[in-house]
Amino acid sequence: MPFEFMPLAIPEVILIKPKVFGDSRGHFIETYHEHDFKKHGITKDFVQDNQSRSVKDVLRGLHYQLKHPQGKLVRVTEGKVLDIAVDIRQGSTTFGQAVSVIIDAEQHHQLYIPPGFAHGFSVLSETVTFLYKCTDFYHPEDECGVAWNDPALKIDWQVANPILSEKDKKYNPLSEIPTQKLPVMVES
Repeated sequence: MPFEFMPLAIPEVILIKPKVFGDSRGHFIETYHEHDFKKHGITKDFVQDNQSRSVKDVLRGLHYQLKHPQGKLVRVTEGKVLDIAVDIRQGSTTFGQAVSVIIDAEQHHQLYIPPGFAHGFSVLSETVTFLYKCTDFYHPEDECGVAWNDPALKIDWQVANPILSEKDKKYNPLSEIPTQKLPVMVES
């Protein structure tokens, strides 16, 4: 099988380790296979691919969409990030919990973050190229966020002086977000 699927502490968040086929010429990696992913619980269709490039100490997040929630399959093709997923689904037994994993271009690991989670990452290398597939389209008017430094989340971003967008500086802690601005747990 070309993939190993590893549920994390929040089981819906899945670390995916693709098999790397390499020789003296370089390597080949299959990064997505619908049948294999669906067999392992990643059943949503992906509708949009995105790519960002960032420099060391950039912190992006914690973002989510409310009316158009996005599941994300993220990976790095250059550099290294600390990737974070926070369960913000009302009614979830893991509400308010965060999981983190380092994703880098050397190991080729990917992370699946389901809809209903806030997502962010910090850049640990000099630069990073970050790719992600989404299960819904981006709707700028629907973008919401949770404060990156929410003390209740206890996230160690591994960056001493994060570089943030003006938008990301203004988000509130999870406890201050009204319930109508948070997703509801949906059983699959």
